[in-house]
Amino acid sequence: MYPAEIVLPMKEELTEEGFVEMLSADEVDKQMSQQGSTLVVINSVCGCSAGTARPGVLMAVHNSAKKPDHLTTTFAGFDLDAVKKIREHLLPYPPSSPSIALFKDGQLVHFIERHQIEGRSAQMIAHNLIAAFEQYC
Repeated sequence: MYPAEIVLPMKEELTEEGFVEMLSADEVDKQMSQQGSTLVVINSVCGCSAGTARPGVLMAVHNSAKKPDHLTTTFAGFDLDAVKKIREHLLPYPPSSPSIALFKDGQLVHFIERHQIEGRSAQMIAHNLIAAFEQYC
C-alpha cells in the first residue's frame, strides 16, 4: 500500500474538481446502483496517470457539452477494497491502473485501459472521453 503523503495530493487533483471518492466496496456498490451515467477513474501513482490520465479526464469533463451524471474515483494500491470491487464491474477486462470507465445505469459502456493511456496525450484521452460522453450521457 502506498503512503498517504504520496497519494493524497494525487487524489485531490480529482476530488477538488468534484469527483466523489469510493473508499470501500459498499461505496462502489452504492455508486454502481445509481441511475444515469457514472465516470470512474481508477487513479494511480504512475507517471501516465499524472501526465495524461488525470489531465485528460479533467479536460474532458470541463470541455464536453454532455457530462456524466456522477464523477467518481478510487486509488489503486491505496483504496484496496474499493478497487477490488470496481474491478468486478470491469470484467472481463484485466486489472488496469490507471484506467477510466464509463457506466450507464450500472453497465460498462466505455473503458480506457492503461495501455490506451500510455504514450497518448491528455488531449487524445479527452477527445476519446468526450466522444463517449456524447454517445452515452
